[in-house]
Amino acid sequence: MGMGLAASMVLVLLTVLVAGQEKLPKVFEPYFEANRDYEAERITVVTPEEIEKYLKLVEEGAAKNPEWYSEYSQAAKPGAPLPYHKNLNLTPKEYQEYLALWAKREVKAIEKVGLRLEFRNGNWRVLVGGRPGTVISLLRYDEKNDLFLSTNGKMVRIEDIDAAADTLLGEWKGVEWRYEEESGLGKMKENFGMGKTSDGKYGFLVYRLQDVTSSNRLLLDQSVIIRFPLG
Repeated sequence: MGMGLAASMVLVLLTVLVAGQEKLPKVFEPYFEANRDYEAERITVVTPEEIEKYLKLVEEGAAKNPEWYSEYSQAAKPGAPLPYHKNLNLTPKEYQEYLALWAKREVKAIEKVGLRLEFRNGNWRVLVGGRPGTVISLLRYDEKNDLFLSTNGKMVRIEDIDAAADTLLGEWKGVEWRYEEESGLGKMKENFGMGKTSDGKYGFLVYRLQDVTSSNRLLLDQSVIIRFPLG
């Protein structure tokens, strides 16, 4: 005997409700509630103009010792000033002046954006408003394998973020995934991280895509930083 129209509608409704109650993966729990609309903002970090003089000196030093600089910078703490070395082309006094200017950096809002975590078509997605946020919205989280799927490939989980106070965004902790592809032509690296500030007031989404030639020439460097209030 066939199912009546009313019964069919109830079944469809129950199916939708169950789908909307997908359990939130633990990796998102410290930062998000599912299906909640957040008022977020895309941000950038601004340093005093005076710091450019010191950055130019470092660039000149890097040009004199490109292989050393590449190896030295890759081994350094991400997002923080490089430790002092004479090859940076700065005197010890100039280096301290540079650090003092770095400490005066400020976070500036570029635009307000909407933010929402949803379960769609078998994957979790962090949806970010605005055109720059599209690169994050396209990422799909595969809970079973703890990885994000991007248009480039699989972004695998790497070491957790434990950023110190002197790094770009200050002191914060979080989780991160990376996709890497290397060939004779160069190297592509795509990173996505999420976390929260040490005081627990804000959450961060950080995305970066870099494409570098085999001769270490930067072809693409795209980054998006989203900040949103927690609680």
